[in-house]
Amino acid sequence: MSQPRPHLLIIDALNLIRRLHAVQAQQGLTPVQALLATRANLINTCKKLLAASEPTHAIAVFDGESDVQSWRKGIYPAYKERRTPMPAELKEGLSELQDAFWECGVDALLSETDEADDLVATLACGVAQHEARATIISTDKGFCQLICPQIQVRDHFNKRWLDAAFVQQQYGVAPAQLVDFWALTGIGGSNIKGVPGIGPKTATQLLQQHGDLASLLIACEQEDAGKALLKLRQHKDEALLAQRLVRLQRDIPLGFNLKDIRYPPQPDTIP
Repeated sequence: MSQPRPHLLIIDALNLIRRLHAVQAQQGLTPVQALLATRANLINTCKKLLAASEPTHAIAVFDGESDVQSWRKGIYPAYKERRTPMPAELKEGLSELQDAFWECGVDALLSETDEADDLVATLACGVAQHEARATIISTDKGFCQLICPQIQVRDHFNKRWLDAAFVQQQYGVAPAQLVDFWALTGIGGSNIKGVPGIGPKTATQLLQQHGDLASLLIACEQEDAGKALLKLRQHKDEALLAQRLVRLQRDIPLGFNLKDIRYPPQPDTIP
C-alpha cells in the first residue's frame, strides 16, 4: 500500500497564541486565569487544526518576539521598533504553552537567532521542493509571498484561505509580486519604509505594467519616466532595502529533517 503524499502543517505559534490570549484578556480574568484559559483553547484549537488538515507531519514555530536579534535588525535597526510587546504574563507562560503543543503530539521549533517567519518559509519551501505539501496557519499576510501549488496559507480566525485569489483581490498582483509590492509601499507594522509617495494603488499599477522591481528600476532611468517612476529613481536604495527586508529567508539550517516531526509521532516508522 502506497504511503500518503507528505503534508506538513506549520503553525505560526505566537501568531496563534497572542490572538487566543487577547480574547481571554478581555474577559476580566486574572493573568493566571487568562493563561490557563489560553492554554485550554490552544489545545482545543490545535486539535481542530490537526483534524481538519490531516497532516503527515506537524510543527509549531516560535521565536523570541522582540528578543530575537535577527539579520534584519542588523541591517535596519528601526525594524519592528514600534511593534507592541508581548504581555509580560504571556511571555512568562510561554513554556507552558509550548507544552500544550507537545501534548497534542506537535513538536515545537524555537530560535533565539532566527525569526519565526524565516523558519516557516524555510520549512514550507523545503517540502515544496520535494513535491510535498505545506499548510501554514497564520493571519500574517507576509506568508502569501510563498503561495504556490504546494504551499497554502490558512487564516484560522477569519476562516479563510489566503490564496492567490485573495492576493489578487487585496493587492491586485500575483503572490510572486508581493515582495516587490511591499518594497514600493513599505509595511507599517514592521516599520519598513517603501518609496515615499507610492501607495498601494500606484504600486499595483506599476507592477501590472512592468512586472517586477528590477524592470521598474530600468524603466525609471528612461527619459520619459512618469512621476511615480521618478520617485522610485530618487528612492531606489530605500526600495531595495525594503525588498530585502520583506523577502522571507528560505534556506536556514534547521538541524533536523521531516521524519523528526511526523504526526502522529511514530518513533519506529519511516515517513
